[in-house]
Amino acid sequence: MAKQQKPYRVIISGGGTGGHIYPAVAIANQLKAVNPDSEILFVGAKGRMEMTKVPEAGYKIVGLWISGIQRRLTLDNLSFPLKVLSSIKASHKIIKDFKPDAVVGVGGYASGPLLYAATSQKIPALIQEQNSYAGITNKLLAKRVSKVCVAYPNMEAFFPAEKLVLTGNPVRSDILDSNSKRNEALAHFGLAADKKTILVIGGSLGARTINQSIAAGLDQIVQAGYQLIWQTGKAFYPQAQELEQKYSTQGTKAFDFIKRMDLAYAAADVVISRAGALSISELCLVGKPAILVPSPNVAEDHQTKNAMALVQQHAALLVRDQEAGEQLVKAALELVQDEQEQKRLSQNILKMGKPNAAADIVNELIKLIK
Repeated sequence: MAKQQKPYRVIISGGGTGGHIYPAVAIANQLKAVNPDSEILFVGAKGRMEMTKVPEAGYKIVGLWISGIQRRLTLDNLSFPLKVLSSIKASHKIIKDFKPDAVVGVGGYASGPLLYAATSQKIPALIQEQNSYAGITNKLLAKRVSKVCVAYPNMEAFFPAEKLVLTGNPVRSDILDSNSKRNEALAHFGLAADKKTILVIGGSLGARTINQSIAAGLDQIVQAGYQLIWQTGKAFYPQAQELEQKYSTQGTKAFDFIKRMDLAYAAADVVISRAGALSISELCLVGKPAILVPSPNVAEDHQTKNAMALVQQHAALLVRDQEAGEQLVKAALELVQDEQEQKRLSQNILKMGKPNAAADIVNELIKLIK
């Protein structure tokens, strides 16, 4: 009889946005699927989104006192060196108490101190970089870790080539079979089966330009006879609610946050989205025709680089943030009416999906432990 594999003890660190948190949770879930008795501890940044989202996913999380460095001179910047030292000290204690077999960094503030402390203690470490342009924390850690799992080819510009493994980005498992749930999805959102639906997602924190463009063009969308599922983020939600009430009989549904993204994708004929790495990975797996509006407020304009990787393969359309006010609703209406173009985008984006990303990353992790 094959002897039972001993449970693994793994710390997963990072966060800040859904783009870091959901891949981290997908890695944890896959590790549990492979070895159900494994112990997993998350380490995040106090006051950030991961401190609520990770416990909701059923995992324990510890918070570090850490934040990013601001681009302008602020009091926060003056305390930054103190936060780093305090977080490294706290990370050493977490590692001593938890005794992990390996650690995983997914990017975001907390992964820096934790992986620095772990690698100083010779604990095997792996980082997962979601974007086509590497984040600063991951670039700094690359020399210290054993493996770097990436979602895009040609990442040698940022990381040592011999450490790279092209895995893709892990996504929530419920998204993988979302296309079989169309009827359930329409019922869930209270939408009509005989009307086309546009899904608008601005990332987990919302996207002001997209929201303003949709608000300004909502009349046109409704007049054309289309339905809308609209994730606005918290800030814009009150305005969107007013519009939803005005157009509720025409199938306009606004949410500050959508928990059932699998059903949102299942209901959608066309998707308008920011070009964060996670959103793109999900779109590749659900194969939806998409219009990407890269956020201009991210480091090194990496969302435009993410989007261009698809646009060059005719796998998505691009509307630049500064042109969204004039172009976005027009582009969306043209795409909803053009079934040939939808089909072409859908076929091309599906070719870019990596459905086994979580399994491939966990395999690399287990190799490091062994």
